[in-house]
Amino acid sequence: MSNTQAILDIHDKPSTGKLATLSIQHMFAMFGATILVPQIVGLSPAIALLTSGIATLIFLFITKFQVPAYLGSSFAFIAPILFLTGQAGIGSAMIGSLFVALVYFIVSLVIWKTGYKWIMKLLPPIVVAPVIIVIGLALSPVAVDMAMNITVNNVKEYSMLHFSAALVTLLAAVIATLFFKGMISLMPVLIGIIVGYVYSLFIGIVDYTAVTKAKLIAAPDFLLPGIDYEFIITPTLIIIMVPIAIVTISEHIGHQLVLGKIVNRNYIKEPGLHRSILGDGLGTFISGLIGGPPKTTYGENIGVLAITRVYSVYVIAGAAVLAIVFSFFGKVMALISSIPTAVLGGISILLFGIIASSGLRMLVDSKIDFGDKRNLVISSIILVIGIGGAKLHFSETFVIEGMALAAIVGVILNLVLPGRPQVSDDLFEENTTE
Repeated sequence: MSNTQAILDIHDKPSTGKLATLSIQHMFAMFGATILVPQIVGLSPAIALLTSGIATLIFLFITKFQVPAYLGSSFAFIAPILFLTGQAGIGSAMIGSLFVALVYFIVSLVIWKTGYKWIMKLLPPIVVAPVIIVIGLALSPVAVDMAMNITVNNVKEYSMLHFSAALVTLLAAVIATLFFKGMISLMPVLIGIIVGYVYSLFIGIVDYTAVTKAKLIAAPDFLLPGIDYEFIITPTLIIIMVPIAIVTISEHIGHQLVLGKIVNRNYIKEPGLHRSILGDGLGTFISGLIGGPPKTTYGENIGVLAITRVYSVYVIAGAAVLAIVFSFFGKVMALISSIPTAVLGGISILLFGIIASSGLRMLVDSKIDFGDKRNLVISSIILVIGIGGAKLHFSETFVIEGMALAAIVGVILNLVLPGRPQVSDDLFEENTTE
């Protein structure tokens, strides 16, 4: 199938000069969000950039170079990673990533053997959307704390100076989103961080010590999976991370549907949802093995494709290769690490809010009727359990809480409560191109 709307279609190969320019543009559109997640959870930005490039190349290979998707750091796993880091060290979160990848593998295998329509019946918008809202709102205290407070002698203190940097960052990102067109409007995270960083330099809250000591070329900080105090894979470790796959798989399906509309192809059928989910899972698995955050297909990628009408997988692969190369520039990575926490907090206020709002948008787009008591009950319980911090404490090593518990309860309620509506097949067929 060819696409007459495309400037460069899926397998069109641009000239070397144009390929380099388009790939750089694409990488920077993904750059801000990709490095933000590791900055928040305490991972290396370099390893996140490296693994995003590797995961994207793996995804392209698994999908037979038919799907122009870029994989970056997933925001959905920020809260679970922070929780596990506090309990057993950052290495435990990497083990959690491996189990998340295992879920992707299993789902991919089942779809391959039985078809794809069952999964949307298991994960309808009335379950997924409230869980997405929970993810965004549960992270809101993290964003505000980063924006307002600094740590002095292990004690958090309010700082108006640092908060001003957060507000400048937030304002710059909002302006880039609302008042600019084209590529600039697709890079509000990067624009906000740059403006916030310059302002932070002006007010003197940037520490350049690490930059001066860093080597020009340096390998990323690899991190092997493992629990810091003892290598025990507890049920809590698994249950904190794995249920979030409910959201990320649903997000993945949504991205494939939207991407298919843009490039005039049906990716649910060819190369198949099982292949794209497998590519996503394998990217997350490799990332977790070497210390990177879980991966997901990026909405920013879809936005860039829609605006530029450059759908070439060569450009996506070029952006992935550039991300890998950039990760070995020690000075650049040290400069990224010098971004003040307040700047990251400012941009996180917008991003975490957008996550919550995207859940609301899913409810609206899916025409969820809250006059239906069943919908009202399911969404209400998910929201309160997730945001309220409810937990099931079975033992010292087995606790289910927060958004993980909310996701599990949502799936169970949808399956057992009477009046479950039938999921229309039109969702999958509307992408068919004659």
